[in-house]
Amino acid sequence: MKPILVAAAVALVVSILFTPYLIRVFSKQGFGQEIREEVQSQHAAKRGTPTMGGVAILVAMWCGYLATHLILGDQPTVTGLLVLGLTTALGIVGFLDDFIKIRKQRNLGLNKTAKLVGQLVASVLFAVLAIRFPNEHGVMPASTELSFLRDISVISFGAIGFVIFAYVAISGWSNAVNFTDGMDGLAGGTAAMVLATYVLVAFWQLRNDCFAVSGPAPGCYTVRDPLDIAVVAAAAMAACVGFLWWNAAPAKIFMGDTGSLALGGLLAGLSMVTRTELLMIIIGGVFVVEALSVVLQIVVFRTTRRRLFRMAPFHHHFELAGWAETTVIIRFWVLAGISCMFGVGLFYADWLSAALTR
Repeated sequence: MKPILVAAAVALVVSILFTPYLIRVFSKQGFGQEIREEVQSQHAAKRGTPTMGGVAILVAMWCGYLATHLILGDQPTVTGLLVLGLTTALGIVGFLDDFIKIRKQRNLGLNKTAKLVGQLVASVLFAVLAIRFPNEHGVMPASTELSFLRDISVISFGAIGFVIFAYVAISGWSNAVNFTDGMDGLAGGTAAMVLATYVLVAFWQLRNDCFAVSGPAPGCYTVRDPLDIAVVAAAAMAACVGFLWWNAAPAKIFMGDTGSLALGGLLAGLSMVTRTELLMIIIGGVFVVEALSVVLQIVVFRTTRRRLFRMAPFHHHFELAGWAETTVIIRFWVLAGISCMFGVGLFYADWLSAALTR
């Protein structure tokens, strides 16, 4: 428990103190946000607000993680470094996207091909390395089997299939969080709840590790480095909370694609190393709905030439329907909290059922 608390405390302090520094620096450099034409009337006042605040989240997350290992004298694990590496790689892709938007003074950064290539490189590197480095028990950071609450042994991708699956999952989650990042604090607050859930999931896996000193217990988990996974999730959660202090409405800074792509990759990575890939769909339900709204809007418009929603992603539909921005944000946070609680309930119910039936 101590490593988790240290990681969260350090990341929170760094995020709260470093973000205003970025606000000053980015404001002087003119790194301001461009606004989509469709919501100019609702968000005109936000034009010029500093963006690329995801840098603060990444720095705070790394500080929390490294400080924990320095203070407690533990060695970083392969699993923790792989997840952080994936997060950082996608953050770099997002940073380039944001930087191009700023330089060209438009709301379009990297073209689709360049962004997909960046996501592809990050995903493939993560996937290839995640099914290597077995520990003394032969457990690797990730598994080639599809997982829900734990690995589903009858559904195995194989090495090549897992790399393809990882790319689809990582690009999907990074884009889903990116779609959600359209209102002050919406993506950051939702991500913080999902990450808090994964602190609980990883900690419970640690407490019920199949390779514990006392031997395997009913319902135990075969996961490599669950404590370090919890440390990563705790550092990221606290970094989001600290950033939210400045990103809450009215936002002083936006996370930009730097933050949203990084956080999406982080969520995908956490789901794979904790063997909860399908459970993430429930825990991150708000992100899933936001992504689906974009897909449905495109499909319906191309087939019928009519719009299913007033605007996609979904949160803008309610804004154009007359809801105040803060109302949309808070209600989506409520839905995110419900999704997280439901996910935790399913996770615990599975463990309890396994523990009682053996």
